[in-house]
Amino acid sequence: MSNNLTHAPVEAADRLAAREPVEYMGVVGDMTERKRADEERLALARKLEESNAKLEEAQRVAHVGHWEWDLETNEVVWSDETYRIFGLKPQERAMNFAAVREMVHPDDRESLYGGVDVDLSVGAYPVAEFRIVRPSGEFRTVHAITSKRWSAPPVDSNGEASERARKLFGTVQDITENKRVEEERQALSRDLQESNARLEQAQRLVHMGYYEWNLMTGRVTWSAELYRIYGLSPQDGPIDMALVSEMIHPDDRERVFRESDEAIHSGVPASAEHRVIRPDGEVRSVHGLGTVKRDATGRACEMFGTVQDITDRKRAEEALQRSQLELRREQAYLAEAQGLTHTGSWAANFLTGQNHHVSDEIYRLHGFDPSKGPLSADSFYKTIHPDDEPVVWGIITNASHARTDFEVPEYRICRPDGTIRLLRAIGHHSPSGEMGEYVGITMDITERKRAETERERLRQLEADLARVNRVNLMGELAAALAHEIKQPITASVTSANALLRWLAHDPPDLDRARAAASRIEEDANRAADVIDSLRSFYKTGTPTERRIINVKEIIEQMSGLLSGEADRHTITIYSEVDPDTPNILTNPVQLQQVFMNLMLNAIEAMKDIGGTLTIRSRINPEKHLFVSISDTGIGLPTGSVERVFEPFHTTKPQGTGMGLTITRSIVESYGGRVWATANQGGGATLHFNLPCRGDAPV
Repeated sequence: MSNNLTHAPVEAADRLAAREPVEYMGVVGDMTERKRADEERLALARKLEESNAKLEEAQRVAHVGHWEWDLETNEVVWSDETYRIFGLKPQERAMNFAAVREMVHPDDRESLYGGVDVDLSVGAYPVAEFRIVRPSGEFRTVHAITSKRWSAPPVDSNGEASERARKLFGTVQDITENKRVEEERQALSRDLQESNARLEQAQRLVHMGYYEWNLMTGRVTWSAELYRIYGLSPQDGPIDMALVSEMIHPDDRERVFRESDEAIHSGVPASAEHRVIRPDGEVRSVHGLGTVKRDATGRACEMFGTVQDITDRKRAEEALQRSQLELRREQAYLAEAQGLTHTGSWAANFLTGQNHHVSDEIYRLHGFDPSKGPLSADSFYKTIHPDDEPVVWGIITNASHARTDFEVPEYRICRPDGTIRLLRAIGHHSPSGEMGEYVGITMDITERKRAETERERLRQLEADLARVNRVNLMGELAAALAHEIKQPITASVTSANALLRWLAHDPPDLDRARAAASRIEEDANRAADVIDSLRSFYKTGTPTERRIINVKEIIEQMSGLLSGEADRHTITIYSEVDPDTPNILTNPVQLQQVFMNLMLNAIEAMKDIGGTLTIRSRINPEKHLFVSISDTGIGLPTGSVERVFEPFHTTKPQGTGMGLTITRSIVESYGGRVWATANQGGGATLHFNLPCRGDAPV
């Protein structure tokens, strides 16, 4: 033997007794390599077992199993984890295509295997996500991947090369939790997006943006709305504090940063209202709030806050303040006006006896002090005079039931101090209001009633004076009037004599007799007209009948009436009546008196020297009748021209001084005006204007 066999293991069979001579025959083999191979095999087996254990554990942890599908026999081989994924015990039963297909969710089954067939037909590696139904009924979502390393026969049945797979190998992973997490993540993402959208919309609605200011780096982050508030676009790029400082109004800049520094050092939230200047020059008012964040060491590291555009609110507040100021001013004016006119306002429900509003003037009208607090409605009702109370409440009650407005024209109240006042009440019922609900006014008409009584007395006195004036005028016109009456009488006598002669003929000349009789009738009517004019001129009382009067006819009538007086004093009367001279609504006697007074006044001024009296009439730019009566006499007296219209002012020895006063009173009662001017060449002109037709007050 070689030395290499010295140490080799030897197998021997001892069949003989130890003491008998034995002849040995045997084989000695070198097992070193085999032993080494066995050890390596055992080591590989252990490693494979460990690898399989690790793979199994990895599959369990990752919920990933593997499978193998024989496309020819439809047999399916699953790993233990694949069984667990499908809700079965590992190796519980042999699997085949039909069993696997049955466990695929019915809604996913056709699309899954149809897609696999398509992929295999084009040589692709099927990858699919689908749902399975476990035996327990639980739904799980899995993701299957086919490995590229599949087994394919080199030739098909015709002996040609084929790429069609014979077996498929791949993995299946339970991604139910991943899907659930993904769905939750997507839901959270959607919620976050919706929340951000709502936040963005809310910021737009309230014009409020937010910011983050890193106090360590100086970096500033703005929301989109904050860009818009400052007149910028979010696409304009990042913001730094230098730009922010530049956009703050210069008058507010130092204060804003001082308040920010105080907030950073004190920890108290910052609050500042200031103005910003947009790039286009527009000034906006904003209100900023900021809170400071600190790190673990307590050092301020960030400021977070909001900025709201309050420009519109500020404008609204200013407008409200102006409105409130204007309202208070108007209320003061109203109170002052009510005090001046002795008119108070109220709002009440007469059925419930509740006062909603009572102005201070109402208190004063009833003799109460408004500063002593509100009074019940009954306190006001008790002041009504007992004799007037039934009438007042009758009007109010009827109106309340009929839901109509009411007016109590006049009733008396007894104030607490015993004085009696006359009041007038007007109430308005809103159709939408409750029964008995009224708003209205109450007026103190005591002084007005006294004034009306006094005015009536003065009106009667004025009428008496006007009659006296007319009588005086008649005295001055006696000679002229006698001449005017004598003429038609003389003519009538002449015509009567002629009538008798024509009747005395044989036969009587009836045609000429009739003509003479007609002349007698005309002369008699003319005399009657003169007498009627005279009677109306000094009739007692104040004429009130108004009708449309032809001014030209009045001028002709008065010119004819005064022509005799004018001739006696060598005075010529001219009239210049514009064709457009309007007719007016007036009382003819009063208009005659105005012309009579003014024309006699002109004649009186020229009676010693003679002259010309000119009457002009036209329509003025205000569409009023304009009349002027000019003379060439002695002119107006020295001093104030207005004195000629004062009562009892006269230059005539026998004058009353009321002619021009009455003239002014008549003209002004129609809403007109009368005045006097001096002529440049001597003499004076008296003017008056009157509204045309319906423009005159009645």
